[in-house]
Amino acid sequence: MRQQLLDKESVNGRVLILTGLLVFAYVITGALLVGLAFLLYKFRLDEKIVNIAVIVIYVLVNFLTGFIAGKKLKVRKFLWGFLLGAGYFVILAAVSMIVGKQEVVIGSHLLTTFFLCAGGGMLGGMVS
Repeated sequence: MRQQLLDKESVNGRVLILTGLLVFAYVITGALLVGLAFLLYKFRLDEKIVNIAVIVIYVLVNFLTGFIAGKKLKVRKFLWGFLLGAGYFVILAAVSMIVGKQEVVIGSHLLTTFFLCAGGGMLGGMVS
């Protein structure tokens, strides 16, 4: 009975940690994208550079949150990092579809973005 109670508490704790890290990931992403928008405005950056910077932001943010999750959860670090990256991607794709971005279709770009986000998180968890 006591073991079941501890398991429930640990599950709730993990969910709380992962949810907090997802929120943290989006706050950091927002700040970095605002910085990128400023650089775009100030220096009139090329579209290719902006696209690469967005990809780097996605990977770095997921790496960072995967790393933090690995440090906090201490077991199955790669799995928690992967789940954070996958969750980040799901929210990103859902918001893009809700906002009405017509280019969001199931295809190679969407799949590539998934692997970049989930892979970045998993790598961060593995390194932690």
